[in-house]
Amino acid sequence: MDHSTVATEWRDGLGLAALIRQGTITPAEALEDILGRIERVNPALNAMVEDLRDSARSTVRDGANGDGPFHGVPTVIKDLFMPVRGVRMTNGSLTCARGVGPVDGEVVARLRRAGVVIAGTTTSPEFGTSYATESRLLGATRNPWSPSHTPGGSSGGAAALVAARAVPFAHGNDGGGSLRVPASCCGVFGLKPTRGRVSNGPLIGEGWAGMGINHAITLSVRDSAALLDATAGMAPGDPYDAPPQTEPFLAAVNRPPTALRIGLVRNLAPWPTDPACLAAVDHTAALCESLGHHVEETTLPVNALEFYDTVFTIIGAQTRSLLTFLGQVSGHPVNEEDLEPRTRVLLRARGEVSGARYAAAVDWIHALGRRMANVFSGCDLILTPTLAKPPVLVGALDMHDDQTLDDLIHQFHSVSPFTALFNASGQPAMSVPLFWSDAGLPIGSHFAAPFGAESRLFSLAGQLEAAQPWAGRVPPINAL
Repeated sequence: MDHSTVATEWRDGLGLAALIRQGTITPAEALEDILGRIERVNPALNAMVEDLRDSARSTVRDGANGDGPFHGVPTVIKDLFMPVRGVRMTNGSLTCARGVGPVDGEVVARLRRAGVVIAGTTTSPEFGTSYATESRLLGATRNPWSPSHTPGGSSGGAAALVAARAVPFAHGNDGGGSLRVPASCCGVFGLKPTRGRVSNGPLIGEGWAGMGINHAITLSVRDSAALLDATAGMAPGDPYDAPPQTEPFLAAVNRPPTALRIGLVRNLAPWPTDPACLAAVDHTAALCESLGHHVEETTLPVNALEFYDTVFTIIGAQTRSLLTFLGQVSGHPVNEEDLEPRTRVLLRARGEVSGARYAAAVDWIHALGRRMANVFSGCDLILTPTLAKPPVLVGALDMHDDQTLDDLIHQFHSVSPFTALFNASGQPAMSVPLFWSDAGLPIGSHFAAPFGAESRLFSLAGQLEAAQPWAGRVPPINAL
């Protein structure tokens, strides 16, 4: 089949899988279509790290991918703490430039069993600690809606490729908003699952004291739900597990929710929310009310500056631990001159904290989780802007060695004050693309649910997608 014809016949991963099951196209044709799409957009986006076309072709030729719901569907894996066996894993850092994944990560293994074909890996900032996907090693990844703007971070390569219609979905992970921020910046769907819903193993135990978790960025809501059905569940030795599923997540997508009580939070002091982002969240609140839900303004039980000061105690200590481990593996200490200035600022401020201070920080965020859980005694979901600013320009979040941790906190979290709260609490949250600014940039709206209640999010997201479809909005840089 002509590949240009293939390219017009699917919109999401489940749709492509259906074409393959029907025999309309073969897995080999689907793979060549995806590879061609990536080739068309990647020069403008710089979203790819490793091109795995040869191994992907071998997988398809040998029929080695599983016969699951995504049989024959190609995708890409984020180059951050999620190894693909035998493939370079840089974590966005010069210090890991020659690292190779020793095994498939648990998520990669489960995706393979679901039928997914791994076609490459995507960009991340160094160690995933930026809301812009830029690094000394890999350069800047760009937004398909405007290449002068960032696609967000840290799953920016994944989001850029999904938005540009190069892949139907892409793996990513999220320790402070790294799925939802780029989903917002790129006008696609991003959901962070409940803590423990998806395994970080086997290389990562709990990931920033339980704040980090893996999932995906997708064009459709149903792909996100089906991917979570395929990858959910703890692996042996995991430190956390989420509450049991009562049904497949995919079933929730097509079941409109009963009337929901939605608590609206428009700002988080001390950072103001940009008028365009306020317009986006107010638009979403009005849409929810038109669908029969009740929206009422509320507040969150958190001092944002105290929260981020505590979070970076955890991130700083675990970054130091990571560098120590990298030194042990390589046989020589990491050269800190190879690190990004942002990482050096973080290490200087919190890289040598005591065990007691680290333990106190973990206790603090777990106590916050209990306070956040109590918020849902008065509502079913929380709605906030995903970001307090529209997508920023490439380079706007660069840091310098003479800056401080306070500078880092204000620089990054004046852009994204909301998302990390739900990493600390462990609650599921999603960014939904329902608004574009006057400048033509997407601005997401962010919903959070009680612990274990992903189905509630999927149900609402499916309703919002049906009421205001976004798949027809295609960025200027696209593979169609």
